[in-house]
Amino acid sequence: MNIHTDIAIVGSGAAGLFCALKLPEDKQVTVITKEEADRSDSFLAQGGICVLKDESDYDSYFEDTMKAGHYENRRESVEIMIRSSADIIDELTALGVEFERDGGSLCYTREGGHSDSRILFHEDATGKEITGKLLDQVRERANIRIIEHCTMIDILEEDKVCHGLVVQFPDGTSGIVTADYTVLACGGLGGLYEHSTNFRHITGDALAVALKHGIRLENIDYIQIHPTTLYSKEPGRRFLISESVRGEGAVLLNKDKERFVDELLPRDLLTEEVHRRMEKDGMPYVWLSMAAIPRETIISHFPNIYRRCLEEGYDCTKECIPVVPAQHYFMGGIWVDRDSRTSMAHLYAIGETSCNGVHGSNRLASNSLLESLVFAERSADQIRQDYVPLERPGILPDMEEYKDGTVLQEQYHKAVLEAIERERKRRENE
Repeated sequence: MNIHTDIAIVGSGAAGLFCALKLPEDKQVTVITKEEADRSDSFLAQGGICVLKDESDYDSYFEDTMKAGHYENRRESVEIMIRSSADIIDELTALGVEFERDGGSLCYTREGGHSDSRILFHEDATGKEITGKLLDQVRERANIRIIEHCTMIDILEEDKVCHGLVVQFPDGTSGIVTADYTVLACGGLGGLYEHSTNFRHITGDALAVALKHGIRLENIDYIQIHPTTLYSKEPGRRFLISESVRGEGAVLLNKDKERFVDELLPRDLLTEEVHRRMEKDGMPYVWLSMAAIPRETIISHFPNIYRRCLEEGYDCTKECIPVVPAQHYFMGGIWVDRDSRTSMAHLYAIGETSCNGVHGSNRLASNSLLESLVFAERSADQIRQDYVPLERPGILPDMEEYKDGTVLQEQYHKAVLEAIERERKRRENE
């Protein structure tokens, strides 16, 4: 089956949905997603979304982001993100997103690596609140179509121009989606790792396609480990214990229930300390104590964490819980410019799939949702400005090559992991 659309978007996370909403309503937009539309990593984000509160906070926010990223960030991208943050929050509020308030005023929390409280939140499910409201809006737009259980298995390239996608449709057949513009917003690569906070189907598909077509990549070995996920012997996705918990006063303890670290260190440094303590103690986890946080605050601010801990047999209002680091976020990805254009014409990348340099070598807490939305909007604006319809590709691919999508996906996953390892070794030898 072949279909045509004006703009094709791969992924139904915050970036893909916001981009779709910002595109002209006279253009047909098709969003494809591997699972149900509400099963993106954006829905899992607990902590919050950063915002520049006022001009006096700019230098501090900029420095916090640069310092967390070990000053490998693209300064221009960091400035764009921070300067755009207040407008993004206004737009989300207009779309019905509800942030925590006290008497009408926004409430701010603080997380690791931040020198001040500048993070807006909705309980401990900020990603679900934002992305859910975006999805509701997308489903109301007559010009936007969502195809669930549809997997990208390649892009259509002709003369170094992207003409759309090769996909596996929900019925298992392979087909083509031709498009004037294509936007890759299919998340990170946590599904390739044994221990990850990501959904298992988020497997770096866009990276594999980029490798195949020689699309420029950047920093693909920069993979962030979150220092606190709920320890479990069971296989599968790890449950995140939000950094906001530590921002509100939770502390990390060794096997003797003694505090051993500054809990508000940037994630990479804190992860190193946790691993060092686990090795020294001979334990597969460390303890997290929320004793300093009032019970009422835990239940109101972190209701999902509270419920999940109870399901695992822990009452976090009364006892410590075991936590362990796990793969969490991907700072590298497909190289993009300040407007999210890739090195291939008519192809854009946004969200965790892309690398615009905001995060450097380590993402500052709660910058991910903001960065995704800021650069998703910029991609939509650029497509609107540049829009030039493409002629249909002269030669379509032999679909026999794509007959077995499962085998192809396995090959892609292997190629991505091998590329990451090559980049890691190259950097070590520099």
